Amino acid sequence: MQVRKRLPDNPAPSSVLALGNFDGVHLGHRRLLESGLHEAERKHASLSVLVFDPHPLKVLYPERGLKLLTTTEERLHIFEKIGVDTIYLLPFTRQMADTSPQKFVEMVLVKIGVIHVVVGFNYSFGAAGKGTSEDLHTLGQKYGFGVSVLQAQSVDGRIISSSAIRKALSQGDVESARKMLGRSPCLCGKVVEGEQRGRLLGYPTANILPPADLLTPKRGVYAVWAELGGRKVSGIMNIGMKPTFHTMYATTVEVHFLEFDGNLYDQEIHVQIEDRLREERKFNGIDELKAQLQKDARQAEYLLSERFKY
Repeated sequence: MQVRKRLPDNPAPSSVLALGNFDGVHLGHRRLLESGLHEAERKHASLSVLVFDPHPLKVLYPERGLKLLTTTEERLHIFEKIGVDTIYLLPFTRQMADTSPQKFVEMVLVKIGVIHVVVGFNYSFGAAGKGTSEDLHTLGQKYGFGVSVLQAQSVDGRIISSSAIRKALSQGDVESARKMLGRSPCLCGKVVEGEQRGRLLGYPTANILPPADLLTPKRGVYAVWAELGGRKVSGIMNIGMKPTFHTMYATTVEVHFLEFDGNLYDQEIHVQIEDRLREERKFNGIDELKAQLQKDARQAEYLLSERFKY
């Protein structure tokens, strides 16, 4: 898979292009990409994806503090697994935001050399998002490319969207997030030095520092696993403010991996979240906390081995 950070000087070989933000690359996105792959195969063309970085909402509405489901690197990895041939990873600027729908087609789609475009039912483009899928159809007729619009995808009666997944994770609803994503939600970050209290308790933890714009699920304790040293290792993850030891403290992410003893400092790790075990709470001393950690570890091991077959 090729990743291009600028448009070609001359129209590229004919390609089918998927348009969207693709945050999370959830099941709705996957159906869209599968439609693109089918169209590309039918037309004997390649499948390309256009992604803007940063996310357009971060430029248009910075005050919202949008939190993302996936990093750019994660999205690229998923695109490659799905079978995308080329990614156009282009910067989103105020100038791009002010581009009219027709200019967007002329400046971007025509330069890419598209013969067909696939978009979701709610896709908008151009200045103030005024361009609709109907406008794209009209412009396609003018510039010589076809357009396919994928209708809303749903699961359990709920329309799949990145915002719905963000809401589910913010509420600690891992199951709903998994159903919409089509896979377990993931939290990634670099392992940094913490207070090292876990080691004194007999439960050493990897303190993960996620990217600042990545969504962190609701505070609480989760059953998780990660691939460490070439093998899958189960664990319990605590997202919280350590109320047993602090009155006020920044929210941290700590993972105690079961049956693992190794140095993870400065490593980038990806933690797969399988279930939420309980709320964060304050304990009456270290002994009570240790007893609960033992229960959490047993419950996580059972869930991961019996229900999720990690």
